[in-house]
Amino acid sequence: MDMYGNKAGSYPQKLLVTALEIALIIISAMIMFGPWGTTLADLIGWTQPASAPTRRYLILAFSVIILIRMVFTMFYLMKRNLPWSEAFTVPFAFALYYVGFAVLVLPATSPLGIIDYLAIALFLIGCYLNTGSELQRHRFKQLPENKGKLFTGGLFAWSMHINFFGDLLWVAAYAIITQNIWSALIVLLLLSLFAFFNVPKLDEYLAERYSDEFPDYAARTKKLIPLVW
Repeated sequence: MDMYGNKAGSYPQKLLVTALEIALIIISAMIMFGPWGTTLADLIGWTQPASAPTRRYLILAFSVIILIRMVFTMFYLMKRNLPWSEAFTVPFAFALYYVGFAVLVLPATSPLGIIDYLAIALFLIGCYLNTGSELQRHRFKQLPENKGKLFTGGLFAWSMHINFFGDLLWVAAYAIITQNIWSALIVLLLLSLFAFFNVPKLDEYLAERYSDEFPDYAARTKKLIPLVW
């Protein structure tokens, strides 16, 4: 509850998160394009291609885009307090994406196909749903007449947690690009985290903060996945 309600700049914590995530992306690059990947592949028993396939560059591009979005969200959109405990744990969670997918893509050798191009589209849609919805809410909150009001319009009219749904889409896109069935576990882990922790915790806060508006919004709007749940 306090995590969502307290307002603070938390700039030292945000700088730490940024530094750790940059370090994770460097590690992922060393895995996909440097000697670390060869060592890991040999340990696991995967056959390495003679040169790095295009899909590895795509995984790296995904990670850089996610980092840019994360920095924009933290320093421009995020108004709540970012505790030190979260500043240390968030990068470790993102290690699943930056490093986990970098490892899982190692045995993939095939060129990009139609499924991969669809995954790129899925990634872009997911990024838009997440950052676009947050921007819409930010602009709503900036208007003095909306002070203390719950934002239920824009993309949030399709899902109460459309930003989380966007996260699911771009993570699923990562998984598709790796061509590794084990990548599905990361998507399922994120879905479980949202369904059983983040969504209930945030709903509890919203129900308390916006007691007059939240019940009607919750009754008419899907919780996470538009048109489904």
